[in-house]
Amino acid sequence: MTPAATIKTNPAGSDERARSLITLIDSLIVIVNEENVELAKGLPASRLKQVDEKNQLATLFEQCVAEAVGRTANLQVQDRVLREQLMERILRLRGAMDENVLRLRAAIEASNRRIEAIMYAIREQIANVSPYGAAGRRVTSAASCGTNVRA
Repeated sequence: MTPAATIKTNPAGSDERARSLITLIDSLIVIVNEENVELAKGLPASRLKQVDEKNQLATLFEQCVAEAVGRTANLQVQDRVLREQLMERILRLRGAMDENVLRLRAAIEASNRRIEAIMYAIREQIANVSPYGAAGRRVTSAASCGTNVRA
């Protein structure tokens, strides 16, 4: 796996640019697959260690795509094998990202269910302790505290 800092975002030739993009996509696929494995274990999305690196690689990928769309970078790859490798990597990345989106949605839903369960428990605990009902009136009878002391 290549760290985000070592990936060239603007190499000279179109074949070299395609190779660099393949390296970037491979790194992104590895990170996304690692995240998918962690999400499959049921870990909350906020506790994943891949988030920062995934964001860095995704930013680099977005820059490469923006350059290609803006035509500041030429991605006309002449080598057929290299072009097929690039297309295959893009399809693999799409599949990994589709799975990632589904798993992240499931993690968010699970987090929301945990939050709701906690809030319900807190509301129940407060309701059981409070002498006042929803209307603000006392729901328990007032206790009299008197002393039976004779003078």
